[in-house]
Amino acid sequence: MAGVSRCMKYSMFIFNFLFWVSGCIILGVSIWIRINKDAQQEFQIDSSTFAGVDLLIAVGSIIMVLGFLGCCGAIKESRCMLLLFFIGLLLILILQVTAGILGAVYRSQIETTLNSTLAASIKTLQSSTEESKVFQEKFQTYERENQCCGLLNGPEDWGKNLNAPQTDYKICECALENQSTDLCTYVQGRYVYKKPCGELIINYLKDHMIIIMGIAFGLAVIEILGLGFSMSLYCQIQRK
Repeated sequence: MAGVSRCMKYSMFIFNFLFWVSGCIILGVSIWIRINKDAQQEFQIDSSTFAGVDLLIAVGSIIMVLGFLGCCGAIKESRCMLLLFFIGLLLILILQVTAGILGAVYRSQIETTLNSTLAASIKTLQSSTEESKVFQEKFQTYERENQCCGLLNGPEDWGKNLNAPQTDYKICECALENQSTDLCTYVQGRYVYKKPCGELIINYLKDHMIIIMGIAFGLAVIEILGLGFSMSLYCQIQRK
């Protein structure tokens, strides 16, 4: 009877060992960030971004389990483990392709959805509560770094807060070297950036969605190869 291809067996083992190590790294780093306050400050992680860290913990755990099943299934020639590896990888592939297709279909609706979200956030820029000031301070840093102002309508999104007293700088104020360029406009006695930040945010998300979809479909190709190798090895073991 035909034996198991040693080349395929050890290639499968090495691939899944690297897969398992990647999962360990993702899981370890994610848990470290989740529980270490110094790491949270260093990476600027707050309660609003914990969901992303938790997602990485879940992804790292799944990769570890699949890598373990693939390694042990290949080296021990275990049909059960290889079958579990195949099923797990197939489910991930189906979810990944579905997410990619939905992303491609609904990409055109990103701007409409974001405009609604940004319009709701304008009230926070115009508010004077302590909670809104935290958001305003972070958003001012974004404005300064990206030379923009407001969310949808430029400086008027800030309302009366546009000329609120600041300790280090004034809201939306143009840098001196930019005041004579098209980046700035003269409003309420000073030069401010006129481009709404919403345009930058929407363009950024659109551009990166293409990259994410490309990565997702690229990974899908690798996963299909993994499915083919695992099933081929499974069949060889069955015929042994």
